[in-house]
Parts: sequence; C-alpha cells; structure tokens
Amino acid sequence: MDGFISVNYVQICTIFLAAVVHASLQLGLGTLLLLYHASLGKHIRKKTKILVTNYIFGAGFLIALIVSAFAFLISTTNRGSLSPEMLGIAVSIMLVLAIIIWFFYYKTRRSTELWLPKAVSRYITNRAKLTESNTESFALGMLTALAEMPFSAILMVVAGNAILALPEVIRIVAFLAYVVIAILPLFVLRFFIRHGRTVVDVQKWRVKNKNFLKIMSGIGFMTLAIFIIAFRLIGE
Repeated sequence: MDGFISVNYVQICTIFLAAVVHASLQLGLGTLLLLYHASLGKHIRKKTKILVTNYIFGAGFLIALIVSAFAFLISTTNRGSLSPEMLGIAVSIMLVLAIIIWFFYYKTRRSTELWLPKAVSRYITNRAKLTESNTESFALGMLTALAEMPFSAILMVVAGNAILALPEVIRIVAFLAYVVIAILPLFVLRFFIRHGRTVVDVQKWRVKNKNFLKIMSGIGFMTLAIFIIAFRLIGE
C-alpha cells in the first residue's frame, strides 16, 4: 500500500512540475498581450474579453490534445510507459533546454522578443493584430501553443507518461490539472487587466523581470530532470 501511494505521489509531482515549467514559457503570454493591445484599440471591452477568453481556450485545447496524443502514443508503442532509456533521453533533452533558455530564449537583452524565427514571429504578430472573430482568436491560441512546442513538447511527453501510470480514476483529474496550470498565467493576465492594470504595465513588468523569469524557467527544467533521475531512474 505504501509503495502504491509512493508511486502515485511521484507521478503527481512529475505532472505538477511539468505543468509549472510549461506555465513559465512566455510565448502564449506575449501573444495575448499583443491581442489585448490590438483589440482594445478597436473594440469595446466586452468584445476584447470574448476574444481573449477564446484565445485562452484555444491554447488550452491544443495543449490538451497534444498531451492526449502523446499519452496515446506511449500507451500503444511502449507497453504503457516510457522505458528507462527513453526517460533518460527525455531528461537529457530537458537539461539541454534549460541551457538554451538561459542563453537563447530571448533574442535581445533589452526586450522580451523571443527565439522564434522572424517569419514565424511576424506571422503571429500580424494574426494578433488582425484577429476579429472568436474563431480567429481560438485559432491564434492554438497557434501559439503549437509554436512553443520546441520547448513544451518534452514536458507534455513526460506528463502524458506520468498520467498513464496513475489509476484510471485519477488520470482525468491529473490531465485537467496539467492543462489548467499550463494556461494559468493567461488567466492571471486576464484578471489583472480586468482589474485596472494596462498592457503597458504588464509589459514593463515582463521587461523588468525578464532575467528572473528566464532563470526560473531554466531551473524548472533542471528541477524536473533531476526529480525524474532521483525518483524514476535511480529510485526504481
């Protein structure tokens, strides 16, 4: 019984850590700020609120879809869970991503411009400025979640693998918790802007705390990697 509880505890902690690291990534938040900036200049606040809500749901929907897809692939190709060798590869990727985030995630020291290729960055910026309908804002949320995949994919693989190791009655709760935590910063931004903060205020805060956010995100990747090493690779 103690072993059963211990295994579940490790899986839940893995899912939680992966979700928190996912939430620390900045592309979704930056794009939402662009959407706010463009929409508030053209629409009444109620219309902007609806567009923002659909954007958040779009991001959450794609994250849920990808986690589900990874879990399905793992369950059908790896006898229900990743092998220690595959987990070792995942850990190595996370350690490399931590270093990449520290040195290459932001393009310049004086702004929050991210690592994206110029063509992709320009396309996302233009879509944020031109978004007028609920469908477009939902698709924009999906697009940003997809564009963040070079950093978030390994987190969703690890989370999907951990979800599969849980009892069936807990899986759906863990799955939903991952998605909600991953998009929580978007809800927090929406809350602050609805309660008096401006887009400029939030962007100034992001610029001022950019190094802190970058360091903490990298540490998050390393913490998750070390946790998996300690409790899944060495501990078993």
